[in-house]
Parts: sequence; C-alpha cells; structure tokens
Amino acid sequence: MTEFDCIVVGSGINGLVCAAMLGRAGHTVAVLEREDVAGGCIRTGEITLPGFVHDTLSGFHPLFVGSAAYQTLGPQLHERGLEYGNNAFPTAVLMPDGRSLVLSRDRAANISRFDRCAPGDGARFAAAMDGVAANSSLTFGLLGNDLWTARMAGQVARSAWRMSASGLVDYIGDALSTARDWLENDFASDEARALFAPWVLHTGLGPDQAVSGYMAKVIAFSLEAAGAPVVRGGSARLVEAFVRLIEDQGGTVVCKADVEQILLAGKTATGVRLSDGREMRARRGIFCSVTPQALYERMLPAEAVPARVAESARRFRFGRAGMQIHLALDCPLPWPTPDLARTAMIHLTGGIDEVALAVTQASAGLLPGAPTIVLGQPTTNDPTRAPAGKDIAWLQLQELPRVVRGDSLGELAIPAGGAWDAALAQAYADRVLARLERFLPGTSQRILKRTVLSPTDLEGMNCNLVGGDPYSGDCALDQSFLWRPSRATRNHRTPFANLFHIGASTHPGPGLGGGSGFIAAQYM
Repeated sequence: MTEFDCIVVGSGINGLVCAAMLGRAGHTVAVLEREDVAGGCIRTGEITLPGFVHDTLSGFHPLFVGSAAYQTLGPQLHERGLEYGNNAFPTAVLMPDGRSLVLSRDRAANISRFDRCAPGDGARFAAAMDGVAANSSLTFGLLGNDLWTARMAGQVARSAWRMSASGLVDYIGDALSTARDWLENDFASDEARALFAPWVLHTGLGPDQAVSGYMAKVIAFSLEAAGAPVVRGGSARLVEAFVRLIEDQGGTVVCKADVEQILLAGKTATGVRLSDGREMRARRGIFCSVTPQALYERMLPAEAVPARVAESARRFRFGRAGMQIHLALDCPLPWPTPDLARTAMIHLTGGIDEVALAVTQASAGLLPGAPTIVLGQPTTNDPTRAPAGKDIAWLQLQELPRVVRGDSLGELAIPAGGAWDAALAQAYADRVLARLERFLPGTSQRILKRTVLSPTDLEGMNCNLVGGDPYSGDCALDQSFLWRPSRATRNHRTPFANLFHIGASTHPGPGLGGGSGFIAAQYM
C-alpha cells in the first residue's frame, strides 16, 4: 500500500501509541522508522556476551504502566505477548560511606525507614505523597492533556474553585520549587535527600532548577505506586506487541524508511517522500515524532514554514548528554544489604550537593569528577536476562556535556572540537567504574565484559537524541509545558493542516509514557 488514512513518522513509544490508538479508532496507519529496527529508545540486545540480555537506551517502565495509553491498550498488548516483571523495591540510594535508604511500595515500611534515618522524616515524606495524591487530578491532567484548550482551562478553573484562590497559588508556588527547596526544608537526614535528588536527572533537570522539586515528588509518588517494572525477556517485547497490534488493526510498520520530505498541497500535508524516492499518501493526518529542527528545517520546505515558527525551531535547545555502560557479570554485585541486592534501580551518590555540582560542571562543558551513577538491576524483576548464577547491570550517566570543553579533574585528554569519540568514552567509563568500585569493593573482579554507549553512539541509534541528549530537548521551565516545543505553535498542531508534532520534544516531554502520541491520536 502507498495510501493510508494516517502516517506516523518514528516508532518510539509516542509513535507506537499514536498508531495503535489511530488503528483502534478504525484508521489505516503506516508507521515509518528510519532505523533497521522499530522502537526508538526501546531496544534490546545481547550487546556484551551471548545469553546476557540488555535493554539499550531505556529500560524501566513505571511511566508507561501508569499511563492512560497503557490503561487503554494494555490488555491488547498483553494478549500479544507483553509481560511485566515487578517487585516491592523500585529504588534506593547508596552513599560513599555505606549509608543507604530504600524506597519500597509499602507506605508504612517507607515511613519506618525514613524515621530510622531521622525522626519525623517519615511523616514529612507521607505528607508530601498525600499532597501529590490530593492534587493528582490537576497534576496528571496537566501532564496528560493539551494545555492550550478550553477543556484544560476549565479543569484549572474547577481546581481553583475546589482549592480556593490561595490554594491554587500555593499549588503553583510548590510546583515551581526546586528539589533542593523540598529536600532541605522537609528532610533532616542526608539519606532521604540523597534518595530523591538524583531522580530529577531523569526529568532532564538538576536539583536547583525550577519545577524539579515537584517533579521529584511526582516521581516518588509514581515509584511507590507502580514500582519499576521491566518487560520480561527485554523491552523489545513491548515493541513486538505493539507491532502485532498495529498489524492486527490493518496497519503496517516499515523500517529503513527515512522520511526526507513532507508533501504539501498549499498549507495541507498530503503525504511523505522517503530518501529512496518512494512516496506515501495520507488521507487524514501525518504525525511526526521528531525534533523541531528535523520537522521544520529538514522535512518541510523552508519557504513554506512561517518565519516565527522557523525561528522558534532554530532556537530549540538540547540538554545535557547521557551515556550508558552495560555490564555482563560473573555473579551479582556485592551489595552491603539484602534490600539493595533486590532493588531495581539504585543511585550511587554523595548527595544533593554532589549531584548539583556534576550538573553544573556538565552544563559548563566539563566532565564531572564525581558523576551520579544510575545502576539498574533488571534481573531483580526478570531473572531471564542473564544465565543462571550470572547477572547484568545497566549503568546510566546523565550529567555529561554534549560538547566537551574540558575535564573537571584535568586528567582526560579532550578531542579537538570537543566531540565524543570512542577513546574519550572508554576513558570516562574507566572513571565511572573506578567510582563504582569505591562504592562496591570487589565489583571489578566480577565484570566479564562491558559495552559503552557514548553520547555519539546514542545519537547514532536514535537521531532524536541530538548530541546524546536522552530527552530530545532541554527540559527547563521555559521549554516545557505551554512552551514545549515552541512558543510559536499550540499543542501538537503545526501551521499545516493534517500535520501534527509528537514525541519527547513536545508536551508532556520525555519518558516512556506515550503521552503526546496518545493526546494527538485523539485529533482524528
């Protein structure tokens, strides 16, 4: 087929959700993916040794399991092979001196653990979570809907009526606060502060940026409620289930299909031309899960794009870079407590100041000397990921410069021009693993093989990760919510009829929730 009701460009979580929702509504859909495998940031492979199954790029799915898309599509995906593994211990922190704190899915147990660190911290944690719950309709309404709509204005008005004007002002003020504001005002223990400070990195923010405080609370609330589920057999099984669903609905997913140009008839999008010359037509809509620059500077004729929109796309900023280290292990890591050994994702950090310093160094173009290590243990929720008696580890670094201007410790040689090359990536991985060894002595002897994915590698795997930015755009307040992706456009619409913009570069931003795809599919 060369003609469909709708075409979706990009097969990441937003593209897959969008396509499945469109198919559910009875539309014929083609999903076009430029890479040779579908999934965007959802990939799985034996990238270290045979039998060791690693999720490259993303790996844990609390956002998807808690999403409207999953509530709608989940049963059909499970019928097509999707299966999640989960447990009671989603996250924890381990500090350099051996202190640790685990967040479980049991509120009473969490209160007790917090109070053992500092009396009263448990009650303050519970109060923060109760506050998120009390305002959940507004919070998740803002994160799950178009913002420039009468419906959203009505929801805000109803919330203002329910809260009172002063209550709404308090909510907004709290929402704009930094993670440091929340953590240092509410918690007496270093452990509680260190537990939550690194989680703001997963939103593309730092602990001293506006909104990071409320986002940290929302993440804590979500982890306590949903845990840190992983897909049994690897995250690619989720993609496979989506592809089966889309095909069962009469649609198709085409890989190695690089969209070079969006075809226009006046101000209406009518189809796409691929880089190999093939053309496909869309009767109803084209949904592009790409960056603003890719949409307005590459895929659309420059003369057709309004000047204000073109300038806004040009000014769209990308954030810090990310990097991953995947380890095949001869046996599980030498954790100091049993609770840490069964926790899905652990941050290794000295605390909020160390996180903030690494963010500042990366933002200034420097390689941090003491990076926050995000350590995922997928086998806690899916033992099939490694051979019997063996293990894997998923290490993520989120405080790296896209263009490297120097090394904060003055130790590593920086390539000319500051681009990440293989030598720099391996040298920085050495620093990270040496730091891991200081936290967990004996780790180095357990590593059978490591595979390093540099910022350059990440962009090579997914062109939306510009410069290795795992969130497809800076997530600072001025480039979020009403202003994501642009001050010149509204919601997921573009200046062209039948052309819609989705993906991590658009509201509600990055993550595996599929929010923008779910929202935009309802336009049809």
